[in-house]
Amino acid sequence: MRAALVGIDFGTGDFTASLEELSLLARSAGAEPITTITAKRSSPDPAHFVGSGKADEIKMACKAEGIELVIFNHALSPAQQRNLERRLEVRVVDRTSLILDIFAQRAQSHEGKLQVELAQLQHLATRLIRGWTHLERQKGGIGLRGPGETQLETDRRLIGERVKQLRIRLTKLRKQHETQRRQRGRNQTFSVSLVGYTNAGKSTLFNTLTKAGVYVANQLFATLDTTSRRLYLGDEVGSVVISDTVGFVRELPHQLVAAFRATLEETIHADLLLHVVDGNSPVRMEQIEQVNEVLREIGADHVPQILVWNKIDAAGLEPGIERDEYDKISRVFISAHSGAGLDLLREAIVESAKAARAPESSQEGEEPAVGGSFGNPADNNTTTSHLGPH
Repeated sequence: MRAALVGIDFGTGDFTASLEELSLLARSAGAEPITTITAKRSSPDPAHFVGSGKADEIKMACKAEGIELVIFNHALSPAQQRNLERRLEVRVVDRTSLILDIFAQRAQSHEGKLQVELAQLQHLATRLIRGWTHLERQKGGIGLRGPGETQLETDRRLIGERVKQLRIRLTKLRKQHETQRRQRGRNQTFSVSLVGYTNAGKSTLFNTLTKAGVYVANQLFATLDTTSRRLYLGDEVGSVVISDTVGFVRELPHQLVAAFRATLEETIHADLLLHVVDGNSPVRMEQIEQVNEVLREIGADHVPQILVWNKIDAAGLEPGIERDEYDKISRVFISAHSGAGLDLLREAIVESAKAARAPESSQEGEEPAVGGSFGNPADNNTTTSHLGPH
């Protein structure tokens, strides 16, 4: 599908990197970006998000290039989307709809499909008045006359009922996850979750460590469904459970964060987060902050975290380990593709597992702090926030 990308620079963040990411998202969804149209504004236009002149420019570009789809790098209100479609005479989607569409294509497991459907319905519920007149007609006929119910009200009611059913089913699945986690807790199994920006190399690292065979591709959101595998790390620690989770992205739709909470809860209950970073990305520090923001939103910011600086072969860096002022490991430099530094990463996991279990054998019998001996969350946040480009 031939697409035009539209980005408005409001003077915040890295505008160029955001547009490049939009192009990757569009290709991941199956669209072919033909042209990119940009503009600068201090604030969005209430009616069309862009001004009327820029809207006409987009319309001319669509006709000249045979564009079938216009993708905005922003969240549009239902009214703005409707007005743009009428003016441009082509289909218009915003960033939220684009990400939802990618998730719908990639979900494989039963739970993943339920989560995506829930997010889509919650998004659709605000956009039912798409200008089609049938939504405003009253039902009629024998036995149906009277106050009646408009088609719009019927659609909203049906969506509400489906959302309720999906939440019930996801709640049941969440309880199953909790049972599995309690079982791991009784077995004193150390759990590790891979988190990070999408396309940072989490699934490649997961496959390299566990030989799991998870789908890997150079595209955004290649993996949606959480996969867990055991990894044996020697007699001192035994086996740990490693989970690969969905990647994060800037402006991740709130509907998705809410819908995928059951999946993301693997990170909340983990003993250690391996925050995988694309060490070759020029905007890696911004990506680190975007991931940390989502972790704060789902309540996983208290979990001890090690930054895994991936793709060092592309960045021209050497394998290594960095420690903070408390002599705790803060960064490990690896290449999941070539395998460089993976022995150091395994050592880091072993050290973290031993440190987390150390309080259990103390004579005082005190309850270990959250995350074992990694200290309070502020220490860990300090470790990640001051790191600059290497």
